[in-house]
Amino acid sequence: MITEKELKENLDFVESKICEAAAKANRERNDIKLISISKTNPVEVLEYAVNAGVRVFGENKVQELVTKMDYFDAKGINDIEWHLVGHLQSNKVKYIIGRVKMIHSVESEKLAAVIDQESKKKNVITDILVEVNIGSEDSKFGITAEEAPEFIEKISKFENIRVKGLMCIAPYTSDPEENRKFFIQMKKLSVDIANKNIHNVTMNNLSMGMTGDYTVAIEEGATMIRVGTGIFGKRDYSI
Repeated sequence: MITEKELKENLDFVESKICEAAAKANRERNDIKLISISKTNPVEVLEYAVNAGVRVFGENKVQELVTKMDYFDAKGINDIEWHLVGHLQSNKVKYIIGRVKMIHSVESEKLAAVIDQESKKKNVITDILVEVNIGSEDSKFGITAEEAPEFIEKISKFENIRVKGLMCIAPYTSDPEENRKFFIQMKKLSVDIANKNIHNVTMNNLSMGMTGDYTVAIEEGATMIRVGTGIFGKRDYSI
């Protein structure tokens, strides 16, 4: 398990790379939100991050997310912003509505409908991102870039969700430059959809870029980056 000192050093390094990439792209650092992807890490490690000033976490699985939210709520630490970034099953939606800041992984009308329905029950508006499978990979969830405008038009009718932008998981590569073209496509897609002025839809958020390629994503317009191993170290999936 990573030490508190190591985590702080990793966080400082990631912060320096964010600032460097933002400057290169003539962007403000404050325009980019770092989401610390804490999946598989125990709450003790998340506490190291909280001690270092981290207040934005992303989790992939609902059960793990709820357990961690409950833990910090019980400790009276209630200023943490939680994001659900992994694939979301419809039957798990009810456990996170009203508790997460944003759901990044909406890729079906059925899921959008359930989020809307559960949000109505709790009298809340839920912010979502639409997941785009920009690399057209069979192993990944998400709609195609071509389907995105029509899909967003369809789900914009739901009253208790707000489409706030797009998310993608670019293909895994050892060379982040190989993903630049995908990030460029995502940025263009977000601009094209924004220009349609669809009711209930804004394209202010572009969630793209992970540990291996977040600097390139920032250079191409990411407003949210999702960094896990770059902060927490290598994951232990046996936990």
